[in-house]
Amino acid sequence: MTRVSPQSPSQNQQPPSTAELIERLSQFDGPPEHFLVNLLAVQCYVTAAENGSILRVNPTGTTEVLAVHPALPQGASAPVWLTRAVESAPGVIAGGKTALKPLHDQADLYGQPARRHLVMIPLRTGGGFAGLGAFVVESADNATLIACRERLELTISLLSIYEMRLALSKRQGDLKRLKLAMDILAAVNEHDRFTGAAMALCNELASRFASDRVGLGFLKGRYVHLRALSHTEKFSRKMKLVQDIEAAQEECLDQDVEVLHPTPEGATFVARSAKELSVRHGPTAILCLPLRREGKPMAVMSLERPLDKPFAAEEVESIRLICELVTPRLANLHEHDRWVGARLAAGLRKGAALAVGPKHTWIKLLALGGCAFVLFLCLARGQYRADAKFVLEATRVHLLAAPFDGTVEQAELKPGDAIEAGKTVLALMDTRELNKELFALQSQEFAYRKQADKARTEGKIGDAQVAEAQRQAVAARIDLLNSRLEKARILSPVSGVLTKGDLEKQHRPPVKQGDILFEVAPLDTLRAELSVDEEDIAEIRAGMEGELATATYPDRKVGFVVERINPVAEVVEQQNIFKVRVRLKDKPDWMRPGMEGVAKIDVDRRLYASIWTRKLVNWIRMKLWW
Repeated sequence: MTRVSPQSPSQNQQPPSTAELIERLSQFDGPPEHFLVNLLAVQCYVTAAENGSILRVNPTGTTEVLAVHPALPQGASAPVWLTRAVESAPGVIAGGKTALKPLHDQADLYGQPARRHLVMIPLRTGGGFAGLGAFVVESADNATLIACRERLELTISLLSIYEMRLALSKRQGDLKRLKLAMDILAAVNEHDRFTGAAMALCNELASRFASDRVGLGFLKGRYVHLRALSHTEKFSRKMKLVQDIEAAQEECLDQDVEVLHPTPEGATFVARSAKELSVRHGPTAILCLPLRREGKPMAVMSLERPLDKPFAAEEVESIRLICELVTPRLANLHEHDRWVGARLAAGLRKGAALAVGPKHTWIKLLALGGCAFVLFLCLARGQYRADAKFVLEATRVHLLAAPFDGTVEQAELKPGDAIEAGKTVLALMDTRELNKELFALQSQEFAYRKQADKARTEGKIGDAQVAEAQRQAVAARIDLLNSRLEKARILSPVSGVLTKGDLEKQHRPPVKQGDILFEVAPLDTLRAELSVDEEDIAEIRAGMEGELATATYPDRKVGFVVERINPVAEVVEQQNIFKVRVRLKDKPDWMRPGMEGVAKIDVDRRLYASIWTRKLVNWIRMKLWW
């Protein structure tokens, strides 16, 4: 590192120019704290400032002093100018403009202009750094102050240039590390077997990082087994060197952290086995890194080189990147090269560990529930029922016809209405013409009776007999009319439900004697006719029981017994169905002929798996012709 701060010129040495100082500062490659000190020194030199300081305002609002020029004596209190700069820093940074504040000395008279001024320049770089440059300039001339401020504003931009150079240098270092990692990954990918890939990795790391030995160990059971050693084709696990390397690798894997020897200051890891390896087979500097897959360590990479060349932080970062890139490839090759039995055993162990481990609790509960459900299907039995549609119908229907020719005077009932035998009037016939005729015939009968009585009185036996015969003929006609009048009120001889005969919509419809006006179905003759699919008919037998529910009252179940199965199929809606007649165990009052619904016939008890997969199995058998 080159110090840029201007020095007092000797007799034969010219003082450096401002351009030379700025050029040196722009090429500075030291750490940030040294750069800030040199920057303040150059700024104070080119502006003749007495003092300078770089301040930073933290996110918490506190102000931190990063550098001061000239440096304050150790233990000294902050000067007045620095205290004022710290107090003013948040406001100046928030304003974003350079601020000039006078600094009065105790010797200054009241009202006398200040000879010294505090120049505060806000700093804001691309990296988000919010800070302040504070300088003490002695000058009472306003023009001189402005010139000093302009020089300070120009030179303060060197901080941004330094920051960009640091970012560029870091990016170049990252690119170099990435290129190195990709080269080693390409060398590993050239091999299709685990042994070759592991040897290539160890040899490449040994060559690129000047290591004497590079070893790769994989976890097997509870211990790490060394699988590859740089520049060594064959080795035995009985060798003391191999055992010590495996011990150091196990130490790294158990802690799941990177282990270094010599141990850096402030390290929290244990490096006892690494130290023993270094002492017994060195002395060497050792680096052990865990190789992780899915966040779990499954292998360890160890590197050894001379003790006077410890691993730097940049090298550790490069090796870590290489290990992260090659781990998936090595893990796949390691798993692939194992024999089938070992892979099967590893899979079983992994599955068992997953099953008894603390993770994925809900998945395990669902799996247990699924297993219990499958066991229930395979072991438990339930009632298998065949489904079928049905229609209620009556076995016997009473037909009610018109008693004589005429017109219907009144008919208020509709299909579905309840009928009570001998009481419910279904219809009334028009009897006005009959009554007129009856009155006329009654008058004729009275006249014939008087005529017959008169003839008997006069002794005219022949005339009396003729009159009596005429009277009897009229009486017969009267009896016929009386009979028709009695039948004018149409009553049902049986109780039931009116299934046909909606005369309410017609006004005095004419009818002839014998015309069917009404149909009455007795409720005690109701039965159900089921339409069973041909797939289920083979399992239906007479005498089986079941339940049905109508679409009108789906919550009301009615039991039935199978009576008769029609042996011939019928085609309904392009499907073959068989008609099955059943007898109802109970006939509630709300049942009506023509009601439809779904019936379930109890066939037998079967496994639930057989019940729920029956149709699927039959379909597969038909498709595959089992």
